[in-house]
Amino acid sequence: MDIRDSAPKKVKLSCSNLWKLFGQGADRFLSTNKNPSHQAVVDAGLIGAVRGVNIEIHEGEIFIIMGLSGSGKSTVVRCLSRLIEPTCGEILFDGSNLLEASAKELIEIRRHKMGMVFQHFALLPHLTVLGNVAFPLEIQGVDRKTREQRAIEIIELVGLEGREAYYPRELSGGQQQRVGIARSLAVEPDIWFLDEPFSALDPLIRREMQDEFLRLQSVLKKSIAFITHDFDEAIRLADRMAIMKDGEVIQVGTPEDLVMRPATEYVAEFTKDVPRAKVLTVMSIVHDAREGHAYDNFVLATDKIDAVAERVLDAKHGFGVQDESGRIIGEVNQEDVTRILIGRG
Repeated sequence: MDIRDSAPKKVKLSCSNLWKLFGQGADRFLSTNKNPSHQAVVDAGLIGAVRGVNIEIHEGEIFIIMGLSGSGKSTVVRCLSRLIEPTCGEILFDGSNLLEASAKELIEIRRHKMGMVFQHFALLPHLTVLGNVAFPLEIQGVDRKTREQRAIEIIELVGLEGREAYYPRELSGGQQQRVGIARSLAVEPDIWFLDEPFSALDPLIRREMQDEFLRLQSVLKKSIAFITHDFDEAIRLADRMAIMKDGEVIQVGTPEDLVMRPATEYVAEFTKDVPRAKVLTVMSIVHDAREGHAYDNFVLATDKIDAVAERVLDAKHGFGVQDESGRIIGEVNQEDVTRILIGRG
């Protein structure tokens, strides 16, 4: 049984056979070696930061790119936004080849259609919160009244209302990151790039920012490329994710796909310690509903088991499982949940 929407989702941003080699003669090397191995790249005296990457980011999804330090994840995102020029490949943004865009066209795309948030907040210290958030609109030439009104709306959206006149030095790390997020949203981007935006924060603040991020996404429905090296963060935020190693994408799928159906030993090792209850959805343990039974309690098939376990275990009777339209598609009970929690599911 599969309740997921079978209709194909629109691809917002994609790349195919994307390569970025650093070193002298990289173009010439790729012209004579169509799909070189990692070792062949090393033997040629080059650095294979991105090697033959193919990914699609769908409209409205959070697509996580993760891997260990040096795996190529940040370089991929910089290639997708053309902050770094790829050695070869194709990048399509709303169906148009981004590599064919002129420098002037690229500036306009970045100003009006792309939002970027990085690990280091890079706030302008001489500007207030309001000035920092309104700055991208000032660059666009938007008049002061309009840009400040838009900035105030975004500041309220990220929970900084009342701090419009504060300077960055007067804010906590989490508040500064909220300003960075607000600034990137001011232009109402079509695609949103976030490169380890929470990794410099303390664990408690990081968790709060993840909650805030999910709240914002529930409102804004942005197409997002999000980089992290933290698997717990990835499984909490991702609709789909890609795992990278040595510049290659090893596997793409939902967190559940990667944990339960790893494509390689590397992915299996990468995910082996992840608690299954945090990854698996209720849909993975649902069984047939009792015919004619009236359920008193319900969970969604898309809920993570970890999120509903306490409710189900405390109940005397099974829970009805609903799809997103509210239709009952099955049942889940204490025994089903217990098997996952003790590792026998």
